[in-house]
This record gives sequence, structure tokens and C-alpha cells, in this order.
Amino acid sequence: MDIIFVPLLNVLQYAIELYVWVVIIHIIMSWLVNFNVINVSNQFVVIMNNFLYAVTEPVLQRIRRFLPSFSGLDLSPLVLILILMFLARVVGQLASKLI
Repeated sequence: MDIIFVPLLNVLQYAIELYVWVVIIHIIMSWLVNFNVINVSNQFVVIMNNFLYAVTEPVLQRIRRFLPSFSGLDLSPLVLILILMFLARVVGQLASKLI
């Protein structure tokens, strides 16, 4: 059982860490678009922005329902990153206990 379960937990941990990077890239890209650093008429920028929005926004909307408003400051990505880092550590500890 450990032969299958430990690598599966490792893949899950890597997927969680990859999603953290996707959230960070989404944050940076949204800042760059809002400050007009990136040209939004570029087709690649539009595709990347739509992809990042579609991947991260469903989770962020669920977190925003529980967070109070902080005068226009969106803390939902920070909360999501903290939750994902916690989950990655839990999965890593589970994998190390099974070895």
C-alpha cells in the first residue's frame, strides 16, 4: 500500500505547491495589468490573464465570502496561499510518516 500511497501524496504535495505559484503569478499579473505595465491588447496577455482568472477565481470567491472588507484591500489570495502551504505541509508529513 505504501508503494502507491507515498508517491501519490508526493504528487499531491507538488500539485499544491504548483497551485501556490499559479496564485502568486495571478496576483503579480493583475497588478501589472492594473498599473498599465502590461499591454492588455496583446493576445498572449489576454489568454494568460483569462486562464489565471479561471483557475484561481472560483477558490478566491469562496474565501472572499468569509473575509471582511478591508477598505478595498483583497486579502483572499494571502489566505489561500496560507491554507495551501498548510495543506502541503500536512501532506508532506503524511508521506514521511508512511515511509
